[in-house]
Amino acid sequence: MILVTGATGNVGRHVVAQLAGAGLRVRALVRDPGRADLPEGVEAVKGDLTAPETLAPALTGVESVFLVWPGFSGEAARPVVDLVAAHARRVVYLSANAPAGTPTFHADVERLIRGSGINWTFLRPGGFAANTLGWADQIRTGVVRWPYGQASRSLIHEKDIAAVAVHVLTSAGHNGAAYTLSGPARLTQAEQVAVIGRAVGREVRWEDQEPQEAREALLTAWGDAAFVDGALKAWGRLVDEPEEVTPTVERLIGRPALPFEQWAADHVADFR
Repeated sequence: MILVTGATGNVGRHVVAQLAGAGLRVRALVRDPGRADLPEGVEAVKGDLTAPETLAPALTGVESVFLVWPGFSGEAARPVVDLVAAHARRVVYLSANAPAGTPTFHADVERLIRGSGINWTFLRPGGFAANTLGWADQIRTGVVRWPYGQASRSLIHEKDIAAVAVHVLTSAGHNGAAYTLSGPARLTQAEQVAVIGRAVGREVRWEDQEPQEAREALLTAWGDAAFVDGALKAWGRLVDEPEEVTPTVERLIGRPALPFEQWAADHVADFR
């Protein structure tokens, strides 16, 4: 039995679907089983990672766990990691390959997992292609205003992260591995917007926004000044120090990582 947390999220829903499609026993941790819309044969169990006392039924009889931590505090994951280690033999943790200087809770969660005694594998994707969904409203207007148009990232399709997770969950030889994942090529943020525009059949132009103006909006959304400032600094660094491109996806699953153009085509409806 494999337990998938974040089972209705961008990555988790693909992990669930791919595992179920392979005929494996899958249990999905969800807040509301009635609204989860899971593939046939997947067992939905109600639970919440931020309320560890709800997790025991989901972990009973589980061998492996795909773990997505939803909070900004890594230390808060301690009781969840302890429970997973007490019930399961292996955890695959969706971590991050964050740009240098970006505040991240993932290092703390990784540390907790290493110290728990459970067999582990860490997946460290860089920029998620799905994060560009944050521009959807602006894409519809034809103009995207955001800082650092020349910041360059190797964005990864969530389907590729899921495919790697499924491979690791269902094959041997990954214990103690930390895999850095990326898309197949770098694109600047301005180029990403142009790709999305072509996919939706609409000309979309980029306008550089002053970082201070973006900071005010991000403070409203995130509420943590240190996190916002660190993120803006890291994004700015990507102008001169582009995100790395790694061959890990192809090495693990036997096909090249999906290009951003494919991701945009898969998400046309989200931008219309």
